[in-house]
Amino acid sequence: MSYELNSASALSVGTCCYAGSRLQVRGPVRDLDDPYIAFLGGTEVFGRFVSEPFPAVTESLLNVPCVNLGGVNAGLDSFLSDTGLMRVAQDADLVVVQVFGAQNLSNRYYKVHPRRNDRFLQARPALVSLYPEIDFTEFHFNKHLLSRLKDVCDERFETVRVHIQSDWVSRMGDLISTLNGRLVLLWLRYNLGGVDLVNREPVLVDQGMIDSLRPLVEGVVEMPVTTAGLANDVTGMEMGPLDLPTARLMLGPKEHNRIGCATAEYLQEIVNAR
Repeated sequence: MSYELNSASALSVGTCCYAGSRLQVRGPVRDLDDPYIAFLGGTEVFGRFVSEPFPAVTESLLNVPCVNLGGVNAGLDSFLSDTGLMRVAQDADLVVVQVFGAQNLSNRYYKVHPRRNDRFLQARPALVSLYPEIDFTEFHFNKHLLSRLKDVCDERFETVRVHIQSDWVSRMGDLISTLNGRLVLLWLRYNLGGVDLVNREPVLVDQGMIDSLRPLVEGVVEMPVTTAGLANDVTGMEMGPLDLPTARLMLGPKEHNRIGCATAEYLQEIVNAR
């Protein structure tokens, strides 16, 4: 999911960068000399406002180092364009990859920020031509843009949607190929009450898209999840006095623990089968 950071102090824990990478991920820097499992993802993997995000829970249960490569508002583009982090992931024994929203990819219709992929940077000529009545300077986030496109014209939006979903499957295939298929997809499906794919998380990702990737990976962990506010799971979150509204939209400590336990159980089966 996408959330704006108003300041560097809004992060409840420290961040770090691995050699050659510009993406700030969850700190502290981990020792990469021994075998490890890498977790790639966005805000959920990072575990904003949570002292023990689910990669740490998984690590404690498996007794295998789990390197958290989660970045706040990072998406698929963030990792595919970051050779440093991809090298860390390639050197891992196994990689857990969060299923990213399809909206946070640069494509033929618009360009996103290279590291904070939820940020809309620029409409490309194809989108300007398709929606000449829209002033694209008013948009800062991709999800806001897509919601507006859908509201203006469902038919034209379908053209955009089909392209974005196809591009996402292709780019996920690139990531899987780079990691030689040694990965497990973690599909965290939010219960937000949304009916259409734009109002669900991860945005524009459906069952067919995931199924097309299953033969290419070692497995898929699919979990319905609920935000801290809806789950009454805010207690224990580390935040400042002004951070509560944002924290309520995150995954809380109990939800992180549940995800970590389920992921550890699934990964243990893979480790045992090797």
